[in-house]
Amino acid sequence: MKKNEIVELDITDLSYEAMGVAHYEGMTIFVNNALPGEKIKAKLLKIKKNFAFAKIEKIIKESPDRVNVKLNQWVQTGLASLAHIKYDKQLEFKRNQVVNLLHKADLDKIEVGQTLPSPQEVGYRNKAQVPVRKVKGQLDIGFFRRHSHDLVPLTNFFTTDPEIDRVLVAVRDILRKYNVPAYDEIHNKGEIRYLDVRRSKATGEIMVILVALHKDFEHLQDITQEISQIDKVTSIVLNHNPKKTNVILGKKDYLLWGEPQITDKIGDVSFKISPQSFFQINSLQTPRLYDLAIQKADLKPDDVVIDAYSGIGTIGLSVAKHVKAVRGMEVIKPAVDDANANAKLNGITNAEYVVGKAEEVMPRWAKEGLKTDVIFVDPPRKGLTPEFIDAAVETDPKKIVYISCNPATMVRDLQLFREQGYDFNEIDPVDMFPQTPHVEAVAVLERIDE
Repeated sequence: MKKNEIVELDITDLSYEAMGVAHYEGMTIFVNNALPGEKIKAKLLKIKKNFAFAKIEKIIKESPDRVNVKLNQWVQTGLASLAHIKYDKQLEFKRNQVVNLLHKADLDKIEVGQTLPSPQEVGYRNKAQVPVRKVKGQLDIGFFRRHSHDLVPLTNFFTTDPEIDRVLVAVRDILRKYNVPAYDEIHNKGEIRYLDVRRSKATGEIMVILVALHKDFEHLQDITQEISQIDKVTSIVLNHNPKKTNVILGKKDYLLWGEPQITDKIGDVSFKISPQSFFQINSLQTPRLYDLAIQKADLKPDDVVIDAYSGIGTIGLSVAKHVKAVRGMEVIKPAVDDANANAKLNGITNAEYVVGKAEEVMPRWAKEGLKTDVIFVDPPRKGLTPEFIDAAVETDPKKIVYISCNPATMVRDLQLFREQGYDFNEIDPVDMFPQTPHVEAVAVLERIDE
């Protein structure tokens, strides 16, 4: 086997990154955009010790599950790496990810529900963060080709709200008009690094964030004035990111025009969203995710709930009407300020948020005698720390509701809870990100009373 060789392959499986899997001369070969059941001619691109990467040259036998996508860039960039697969098969693929993780952990008896489909399969994202680079001599927007920093110019981002796409293109054209230099990451120079656009599904308000290398640059006032004329834009912010880094946002935001926040809703609860606030990406699926978690938790009117990793309070404030009290904590102070302001905005008087690490705050509350009935956790992709798990158990809740954006770390953490006297019998996958391999999941752990 050598690089650039053309080989005939039978695709037998999908990897967790949604690449076709084939076996050839004792090697596992991963093929972008290939589907199980397909016979293909493929060109070998990269050969490692035990595996190789290849790309399709010709499909000899096509899978009945294939969708022929006109804009193949969505698949190439990884922006929508499942766009070539029928939606019901995407849901199956996501459920199988959870099943396989449980199987590896010898937890085959755990039931896995059918993946909850998203009400919208495309155009569902309420936020886009798109890189700005120089392509063929002019400033452009798009997405990086998978495993590279080559920008593929795009005007239709497929999974993003079409209204956001409209604003991205309009802002790109204004930046071009004033010859604003695109960011050059090799030399850390230029000006606009990213465009970050958020849209409220509930109100239609749009926030435009210019992520820039400098706090000020030529024609910024004129550019702000022209962006403010774009229909439905209510907020323009400059985010200052002077560092040579892959991190998208810098620490400081400057309001250039309009309102400092936009307002969106989850169910009947309103949320004010600041430029750096975390807010679930799929506005229509989020209430369904939370309703599922609330229903599985079987909350009681006199329950005291802890909302850990609370962000701007989306889960806790959605739960508040079902329970006696909600106490939440979050390390990012502006998010805690937003959470308390959002409680006030909705007339919710039984929810309170504090700044601090859950691992430190919860044991303190336990010592102060706080009786906890249910803990809701929705951690980042890396999952929970062992210290958090110890602290959660110390507060002696009856139930722990685990919402996860990464089933691999979730399964690891659920096993740690099991060792400490909490058990679960079911995981429910939820499709928050159609057209991508990502899957959200919900599990409820219950205390095993001796």
